[in-house]
Amino acid sequence: MAEKNVYQVADWNGQSGERWVAYQARLDAMLAVFGQAAVEAAAPAIGESVLDVGCGAGASTLDLAARVGAGGHVLGVDISEPLIGRARERAPQHTPVLFQVADASSAELPEGAFDILFSRFGVMFFDDPTGAFAHMRRALKPGGRVAFVCWRGMAENDWVRLPMGAIKGILPPTAPPDPEASGPFSFGDRGRVARILTAAGFTAIAIAPFNASIPFGGGRTRDAAIDDAVEMTLEVGPLSRALADQPDDIRARASAAVRAAFADRPAERSVMIDGAAWIVTARNPAS
Repeated sequence: MAEKNVYQVADWNGQSGERWVAYQARLDAMLAVFGQAAVEAAAPAIGESVLDVGCGAGASTLDLAARVGAGGHVLGVDISEPLIGRARERAPQHTPVLFQVADASSAELPEGAFDILFSRFGVMFFDDPTGAFAHMRRALKPGGRVAFVCWRGMAENDWVRLPMGAIKGILPPTAPPDPEASGPFSFGDRGRVARILTAAGFTAIAIAPFNASIPFGGGRTRDAAIDDAVEMTLEVGPLSRALADQPDDIRARASAAVRAAFADRPAERSVMIDGAAWIVTARNPAS
């Protein structure tokens, strides 16, 4: 494994990777509408080859494989061994897909081999995003295309906004993160995304907003759905980190506050929350 992205490699091969495997079905349900929009933007055709970056447990990779058919090929890469292990378990036999534990920003990729560079929320974590995209561009065929989905701002996404807003006054405020530091919201600035792709050598860059109401947690009743949403928030994401070293009484107060925040959202068998992303497309120059 390359020495770049050291923190992300350690995190996704540790607690984050293990928790995502544990909650894989619910997280995939939450992200499905965004992945579908990105796949439609990629428009994979029968027989094409696709590189799926940060493929996680393989949901988008398997969708792409179904689109390209037996004559095509999809390579899903991710830095997380637990998630790649889960992806391999899910892949049906005779599917034109291969999963590899690798850092796409530095891995040895076949030059000019892929028609499409794709990602569902997997490109926001590079320490050097421009260098990473320049490296990945070399794996694209001349005229090959890029399609990925990334989160917009933290304040526009309820999966962070609701729980982190709920604990104000329970936990001391923390300094806002560097908006360009690697992390889920590092591509929230449309201008920054355009600058990264331009500097990496891509052309025909288009960045469109995509909003969706998404299911977060689930259960057979409204109360069960809300309880599940709270549990998932406490286990996956920024709230889990904020509460990691807190005493039981603080965790209990935070849990109650977060439950109240989710209870205000529509819920039958899942809590529906608002999500905001960018759908990004670009081209590798033809020559």
